[in-house]
Amino acid sequence: MAYYRKVGEVPRQRHTQLSGEDGRLRYEELMGEEGFSSDSSLLYHRGVPTAIAASEPWELPDLATSPNYPLRPLHLRLHTLFDDAEAKALDPVTARRLVLGNGDVRISYVVAGETSPYYRNAIGDECVFVEAGTGVVETVFGVVPYRAGDYVLIPRATTHRWVPAELSRLYAIEANSHISPPKRYLSRFGQLLEHAPYCERDLHGPDEPLLVDGSDVEVLVKHRVRGDVVGSRMTYATHPFDVVGWDGCLYPYTFNIEDYMPITGKVHQPPPVHQVFEGYNFVVCNFLPRKVDYHPLSIPVPYYHSNVDSDEVMFYVAGDYESRKGSAVALGSITLHPGGMAHGPQPGAVEASIGVHEFDETAVMVDTFRPLEVGEAGKQSDDGVYAFSAARGLRDRRD
Repeated sequence: MAYYRKVGEVPRQRHTQLSGEDGRLRYEELMGEEGFSSDSSLLYHRGVPTAIAASEPWELPDLATSPNYPLRPLHLRLHTLFDDAEAKALDPVTARRLVLGNGDVRISYVVAGETSPYYRNAIGDECVFVEAGTGVVETVFGVVPYRAGDYVLIPRATTHRWVPAELSRLYAIEANSHISPPKRYLSRFGQLLEHAPYCERDLHGPDEPLLVDGSDVEVLVKHRVRGDVVGSRMTYATHPFDVVGWDGCLYPYTFNIEDYMPITGKVHQPPPVHQVFEGYNFVVCNFLPRKVDYHPLSIPVPYYHSNVDSDEVMFYVAGDYESRKGSAVALGSITLHPGGMAHGPQPGAVEASIGVHEFDETAVMVDTFRPLEVGEAGKQSDDGVYAFSAARGLRDRRD
């Protein structure tokens, strides 16, 4: 984030004294990225934020992955992974199941209805897409409400917990880096430019401090040991939600896809026009309801394409995705098209799209610049036949 925000009490000048009504000094914490040479915020605590009372291992769920070998496109049916009745007793952090991952990013899915433990990801930022459900994310910066269609952006090392108001379906993108708007959308000073498909008004951060009393508070911390993702269960002497005020450019926020303004053209536009965020070695895009190509001879669905440097992961959220008509892909599905392989519309979709003026589709795409491997949830939800659906469709059309 490069957009300044101030919440609660802060001193007039940074690194100077701030005391409460009881005369007790507040403790300043500088939370900053890239060795304090990038975005940061100053937080003012009632207690000492370094007071760790205990630490022990936290056993993470299965994060093992296997190569996509022999190479093939995949169709993963995420809605088969959770039973809604059982999911009411699950929480959005510890019940996540790994679908796909590599050394830069992990994609998980969870359906949950219970409040999560306090949690901090010390590996990278998280971008959690809310497929369905409402609730709030409580953080050291304050409360961030969420609803269907939100991207919830949580900076690395932010202590928080999820509090669903109803059963929530969450698509979690966990980076090993920071996640931000694409650089081409930003001025050299960090303002979103006029050609960007959204602006600062669309980003919603905390509005007031969240103060909770407590002692010996347990926080689950995800971190790395020798390159492996591991967890620690840390106990703090004072409650982490003791920040009376903060200011700066680093904080959690939401952005809803309803506020994204699709970019269209006379002919079909390439995927970069749909980009929302970027991290190291991956991008996040969304495809939304929109008017489509207006050239008199246009073909509205995508041309067949080989993204030679990227794996493409498409999560189908709502509507009827034009290029997948004629396949078994449905809402709640993921398709993975590995880099260097041509992919595109199902047989018959090109012809059926001619003359169409609008698309009613919602999908979230993650493109990675290193090959993705398949997690336990990806293996369980794989339909096993999608790779051969185009050939089968051609045979059916001939018959």
